[in-house]
Amino acid sequence: MLKTDGGTKIRLLPEDVIGRIAAGEVVERPAAVVKELLENSIDAGSRSISIEVKDGGLSLIRVTDDGEGMGRPDAISAFQRHATSKLRSDADLWSIRTMGFRGEALPSIAAVAHVRLLTATASDEVGTKLEVSGGLVGNITDAPPVVGTRIEVTGLFEHQPARKKFLKSAPTECTHIVRVVQQAALAWPAIQFRFIQNAQELLNYPSVRSETERIAQVYPRAFLEHGLSLEGEQPGARITGYIIDAIHAKPSRIPQELFVNHRPVRNLTVSHAVGEGYGSFLPRGCHPRFVLFLDVDPERVDVNVHPTKREVRFSDNEFIHQLVRRTVRQRLSGTEGAQRHVSTEATDQAAPHVSASWPGFAGMTTSRLTETQSFPQTSSGTQLAFASETAESYVRVPDAEVVALGQINRTFLVAQAGGDLVVVDQHTAHERVLFERLYRAWTARSLQAQPLLLPDPLDLPPDHAALIRRYQGDLEKLGLEIEPFGATTVLLRSTPVALGEVDPRVFLEDLLEDLLQWDRVPALEARVRAVLASLACHGAVRSGRSMKLDEIKALVEEWRAEGEITTCPHGRRTCFRLSTDDLEKMFGRVGW
Repeated sequence: MLKTDGGTKIRLLPEDVIGRIAAGEVVERPAAVVKELLENSIDAGSRSISIEVKDGGLSLIRVTDDGEGMGRPDAISAFQRHATSKLRSDADLWSIRTMGFRGEALPSIAAVAHVRLLTATASDEVGTKLEVSGGLVGNITDAPPVVGTRIEVTGLFEHQPARKKFLKSAPTECTHIVRVVQQAALAWPAIQFRFIQNAQELLNYPSVRSETERIAQVYPRAFLEHGLSLEGEQPGARITGYIIDAIHAKPSRIPQELFVNHRPVRNLTVSHAVGEGYGSFLPRGCHPRFVLFLDVDPERVDVNVHPTKREVRFSDNEFIHQLVRRTVRQRLSGTEGAQRHVSTEATDQAAPHVSASWPGFAGMTTSRLTETQSFPQTSSGTQLAFASETAESYVRVPDAEVVALGQINRTFLVAQAGGDLVVVDQHTAHERVLFERLYRAWTARSLQAQPLLLPDPLDLPPDHAALIRRYQGDLEKLGLEIEPFGATTVLLRSTPVALGEVDPRVFLEDLLEDLLQWDRVPALEARVRAVLASLACHGAVRSGRSMKLDEIKALVEEWRAEGEITTCPHGRRTCFRLSTDDLEKMFGRVGW
């Protein structure tokens, strides 16, 4: 051992520093505090849990439950490090059946904040009020014998400015807390959860009898409408939940929720198995979306591999992988008839077909057809960066005449462009046309809005309504006027001029998925592209719509004018073409 000036280089850290280091592993942000307190409330057998926060949890976090509560000795011991009621020996670590077990949550929180605890059991004649600050227990006094526990956390990271500066804005931190509450609610449908931010109730999930009913409370109804329930079992493991049917798969990954023994976790084995289960059912550029509940024999799963219990490890990964993959594949195969046109309709939403300014052609309000709006040209560098395949252009032949030949299956347009035969997907090609015009208008700051004649009020989950209010100003710059109409209701009042009418309910569901990603995407341009891509998708003509020859000609010409880009903004193919040389080779005419 090296020594300096007769002393050792290694020293024992002070207890307060040890506590703050431990807190750094458990308490990353206000949402982590809420998660730990919720787990304690769940383990206490609560039937109703209320979460109140101020300023995204930075000023106040208050969690109140009606669980079994604690007597005074237990209340004091709960703030000692590694004190827990859930383990008796190291053997218990290999059969965890509770949410919390490390005995680090309360002391870690108390090390970086001021904590006030009020608690009582059913047998207590008087309750306990206890205050802890900086890890040190302070006043202990009597309190009313209300069965259950209330914990208030204030001044989080008040004395750790280095930690506090890494936190985001209060609305962003609130969004993280909302996710924690929603995950707890999904895992425990029999418990009522309420979430209140700055005295406004954002979430209220009454107790329900099934996972399906709770999913309906948390997610927009379209998820269940387009979802497939699944159930699979083998000795030692059982899986239930919902997966999105492949026809309605999207580039979005929301939701991808996995609960192992009621614990929200990430696990690569399960995620890979879900993807393998979808296999070729999944359109290119789209991702599985799911809410899955996996119940595994506690002796087959290790939840003690991450300080915040975000990850788990299975004793037999192949066992779990086979169960998940087989269950997903069998469920999708059971709806094989509904999957036949996946490649052409995966991102087509069920929106009404309404006439735009040009008779008979839904949504086609472009400069060449109406001569009402012109946009400056942009370089090829403005093509969409987030598409799943490169937005390539064919070599353009601007003066080549387009001759419309017909339509296949009311989905694919067939035309002659110069000497080439082109087959165009009417939805993806029109989507690309609309996106290019919307993006150029936004770049030129000339994106104008058109009011909707009869906007319908749309009810949203409270957290989604709050998200709309948060980004209301940003959306108006994109030609989207979305007006709050009560606490959880909004009105879509206007959309960009270059767009036809859209189904407000379906469009807002996709828009909300885009907005949920905004905090993760700092670049303004990337945020805007995602929203404009959603707008273009909903404004584009749908597959299944019959089109006349003059409409086919107009759309193919507009697509060619935009550079014959071979993908839509979401990465799906727009066309297939055969040159005259290709045709001559196919028919053996070369050399005649």
